[in-house]
Amino acid sequence: MTLTDALADHPARASFDLPELLRAVEACQACSTLCATCADSSLALEDGVMSDCIRRCLDCNVICAATATILARPTPNGEAWSAQVRACIASCRECAVECERHEHISCKSCAQACRACEQALQQLLAAAA
Repeated sequence: MTLTDALADHPARASFDLPELLRAVEACQACSTLCATCADSSLALEDGVMSDCIRRCLDCNVICAATATILARPTPNGEAWSAQVRACIASCRECAVECERHEHISCKSCAQACRACEQALQQLLAAAA
């Protein structure tokens, strides 16, 4: 069984766009993982220049993980739900901007994941409207 199966069988499945929801959950999970990897890689550089990057990545890691968990429980979805999604969009945007400043592969990968997550969440909000 997969998340797709569980959400497709969810009693409130008529209240959400399954493909958009799955895309958003998967994007949040991928972003969370890549943010953790980027933060760890940046810590290993030990040059002190990466402290802002590390902070952004750690914040985005936590926010994306929480958002994925919340989205995997699609009901209810009120103001707190949309505020969480918007907070995740903002965190992804801020993290991407920071990571795009660096040439490290982990930062480039993280920035791409953040941009993909930001886009998936924006599409989810549009579908929910």
